[in-house]
Amino acid sequence: MTTKPEKKPVKPYFSSGPCAKHPGYTLEKLHDASLGRSHRSSVGKEKLKKAIFKTKEILKLPEDYLVGIVPGSDTGAFEMAMWNLLGDKPVDVVHFESFGKTWADDIRQQLKLEKARYHAADYGSLPDLSKLNFKHDLVFTWNGTTSGVKVPNGNFIPDNRKGLTLCDATSAVFAVDLPWEKLDATTFSWQKVPGGEAAHGMLILSPRAIKHLENYNPPWPLPKIFRLKKGDRVLQDLFMGSTINTPSMLCVEDYLDALKWAEEIGGLPALIRRSEENLGIIENFVEKNSWIDFLAADPAIRSNTSVCLKTDLSPKQVKTMVNLLETEGTAYDIASYREAPPGLRFWCGATVDKEDLQAAMPWLEWAYHQVRE
Repeated sequence: MTTKPEKKPVKPYFSSGPCAKHPGYTLEKLHDASLGRSHRSSVGKEKLKKAIFKTKEILKLPEDYLVGIVPGSDTGAFEMAMWNLLGDKPVDVVHFESFGKTWADDIRQQLKLEKARYHAADYGSLPDLSKLNFKHDLVFTWNGTTSGVKVPNGNFIPDNRKGLTLCDATSAVFAVDLPWEKLDATTFSWQKVPGGEAAHGMLILSPRAIKHLENYNPPWPLPKIFRLKKGDRVLQDLFMGSTINTPSMLCVEDYLDALKWAEEIGGLPALIRRSEENLGIIENFVEKNSWIDFLAADPAIRSNTSVCLKTDLSPKQVKTMVNLLETEGTAYDIASYREAPPGLRFWCGATVDKEDLQAAMPWLEWAYHQVRE
């Protein structure tokens, strides 16, 4: 019988979305939120503009890339990219987890693109990226939130590509040093790595994507909430803080607070380092325990944010284990995604303190033996 641990995580928040708030976070820090003011007022627009430019600064985006705040979280942002940019060329679609499959299904069933090639892999693996045709557009997920698998780098994307690259990077932005010159339309949400609030998406466009937008009109109608241009010109105001719909100014303030924290700890390099250190804690635990392993067997494609694990337990036992840890207040929301293989999933993004992960590991071992015995 494994002894019940005494030390508990101070913040046992390991959900993969909404994710943990950053260390030192308090609601009192949002006292400067422009509540009761229009998002189109000078103070409201200034807050939104600051969120955009601080994002560009911390991510080290090229000066000529545009960043916009859009509705519907990462889902809304990525759908907006697909419906505005696809259809002019054949498209290669890469998917190896549930959200990537959603984009593939939408391309097949909603956009009904006939000239589409689909490259799929089971949970825990990547498709063969060498088979991609870069005369085509490309749709792919950088980091599979529900599979714990990421592409190792951007080397598979040639500099002389003809098509556009559309990248769902919601579990990678602020946790991976992304090769922006390889990415034309990139999306993420505040609720992932920054630990912000839900429902707001971010859309990042390269000059190639902007040029394509201005010269291409999709063959399908676009609802107002998806429109990125007026006539033949991109809506430049959208990328200066004039959002298409009304954002929550409280959520904006919350995101600004997360960006301020990121700057204070050292920016993007510090965020990446914290995430990789968190992954290292789980790697050490897995190495010492034969009953648990990573869903992604290859370390080169292993996510450093959404870390997915498999065990030798039955699905029912896994559920019992997850419930036991929640009851003890030592790990919240660590069940694998509903469409993924039964197992565990720990968020290891920068807003999680490594000390909390270290404290959670003995509880994980204890809960496993409670269920087994």
